[in-house]
Amino acid sequence: MNLYNIGARGGLKKVSKIAFANDGVYLIDDMKTIYLWFGKDIPENRRQLSEKKANELNKVRENPAIIQLINQDKEFGAFLAIKDLLHQGLTKDAERRSELELQYEDAMELMELVELGFEADLEAEITISAHDISKEEKSYKELCRELAEIQLSIMKPKNPTQAEIKKKAKEIFDSSSTYEELCWLIAELRNLQEKETFKK
Repeated sequence: MNLYNIGARGGLKKVSKIAFANDGVYLIDDMKTIYLWFGKDIPENRRQLSEKKANELNKVRENPAIIQLINQDKEFGAFLAIKDLLHQGLTKDAERRSELELQYEDAMELMELVELGFEADLEAEITISAHDISKEEKSYKELCRELAEIQLSIMKPKNPTQAEIKKKAKEIFDSSSTYEELCWLIAELRNLQEKETFKK
């Protein structure tokens, strides 16, 4: 996951966290999704310039991403579920994608290459882990709670209280992320925890 601030002239500046300022434009590149977040004070010409930059970035990809436009105070879905963590910041790159069933076989093939000595593919690792989580057949609420526990363990130096976990789980539930997105986010955050990606 790469985080960028987009300047007034369309320049990309890599950042480690998202400030979510009223006059800010941020690009969050999640490999399969490019989120463009617009502050409420951004003029139309800057919006258009930022969208053009995102499209240019997408054109050079072998597998183009989905571009989602996100407006301040109107965040939704998987973006809303990870907004607090983006605000806290990242220290390294990470990737995310959904469509677990469609990508599982491709991921297994990539991991077979790893066994033959090729470099590990992070996307494949997370896809397989997310697929395994989906096969546990936990309820949607159970996944929300599990994701809440992981997020809070990253964000807080001390163990979160049950009340804090319950509140965060409700926020995730209200974000209306898909079941597959929750599985992916849990798998991704577990991976990031292992690599100590999030700032302390």
